[in-house]
Amino acid sequence: MEPERECRVLSIQSHVVRGYVGNKAATFPLQVLGFEVDTVNSVQFSNHTGYAHWKGQVLNSDELHELYEGLKLNNVNQYDYVLTGYTRDTSFLAMVVDIVQELKQQNSNLVYVCDPVMGDKWNGEGSMYVPKDLLPVYRDKVVPVADIITPNQFEAELLTGRKIRTEKEALEVMDMLHAMGPETVVITSSDLQASLGNNYLIALGSHRKTKADGTKMTQRIRMESPKVDAVFVGTGDLFAAMLLAWTHKHPNNLKVACEKTVSAMQHVLQRTIKSAKGTHITFS
Repeated sequence: MEPERECRVLSIQSHVVRGYVGNKAATFPLQVLGFEVDTVNSVQFSNHTGYAHWKGQVLNSDELHELYEGLKLNNVNQYDYVLTGYTRDTSFLAMVVDIVQELKQQNSNLVYVCDPVMGDKWNGEGSMYVPKDLLPVYRDKVVPVADIITPNQFEAELLTGRKIRTEKEALEVMDMLHAMGPETVVITSSDLQASLGNNYLIALGSHRKTKADGTKMTQRIRMESPKVDAVFVGTGDLFAAMLLAWTHKHPNNLKVACEKTVSAMQHVLQRTIKSAKGTHITFS
């Protein structure tokens, strides 16, 4: 059997000295699964911002451009995937779009996986934890060049301007997101009622392919997974990275890719809890 061709990912996400979010959460799992990962750290913080204190630096759009120019001058800006997550700055996000578009001109098969990190729901109420002016940039510039997006329910609602109260509405929202550009949409978590009961989370996925004759075919998937009784940070970053890996390995089967992604998530979370209990770590 021939060895698999090297697959290279450009991951533009946050970096923390302590803990596992952003690039710290995404890089190692991708490497374990055989990917080469080049990381650009959108921020370098002492720890994630859920702590009482954090210190560090934020990369601006000019600095991002400078790093990319260095890669370009050495002709090493050759990528199969781009992965992006948490960003706080509109000009930085616009620069990411420019880079993705240039990389797609070089490689028409490049896949851009975007986690449009903007906010979440707590006790049924949604709120943004990035500046509000990021929403139009995500909606009008980022999502149209993305191939795979992984919003949570609240982010999907923000991007489409539609509320999701039923599964039917969720499917309509995913169709609206397809119409904006991405072939694959996964709503990573929702507050829809799971058939297995309140202790389960529903994730929904949709993959739209245009066949050779021009007709569109859509594959829908629905998964229920057990809720984990703890607060974690970085789970969205890990989910997007795992979805990138498993859609690469199962390009025409979103169901298998999502099952393997959710399985990896469950194992990591359970092992984290076990480890924390064993060493008396408190979650923060």
